[in-house]
Amino acid sequence: MADTARARRLAKRIAQIVASGLEYEVKDPRLAMVTITDARLTADLRDATVYYTVFGDNADHASTEAALASANGVLRSRVGAQTGVRFTPTLTFVADTVPDDARRMEELLAQAKEADAEVARLASTAAPAGDADPYRSSEDGDDATDLGDEGDLEEDTVDLDDDAGERSGQDGSGR
Repeated sequence: MADTARARRLAKRIAQIVASGLEYEVKDPRLAMVTITDARLTADLRDATVYYTVFGDNADHASTEAALASANGVLRSRVGAQTGVRFTPTLTFVADTVPDDARRMEELLAQAKEADAEVARLASTAAPAGDADPYRSSEDGDDATDLGDEGDLEEDTVDLDDDAGERSGQDGSGR
């Protein structure tokens, strides 16, 4: 098994070789707008996955996929000649979805920014739902009626103490 650092270096080299082969050796007009974005190599250095993007519409993507499949043998021979490894890895071409995902994220961020601007606009003209000051203040004067009279609380505690004394016994001996 090869170490991962060697696999990464070889994958980077394969991406460079494939890109230069598409530019200088393969003369297919369907591959004019192809960009090699990345390459990944398995740990045993037997299979390479080459990621590419195409500038154009869906018809261009389909024709590019067919052109890469037809140029696979030439590109693999070039990779084998320039890398010097014992076994030339098989090449698999996969359309890269990163640019589409990035475009979609930018659209979502733009929508979120518009929604935030709308919320800020509505918040600037909004008024409170209730009173301007919903909290009670000491100026109201009705605090004593809401909380009850403190004298009543003391009488209740005295009554409780008297009840406890009666339950323990009339003479206070506790029997």
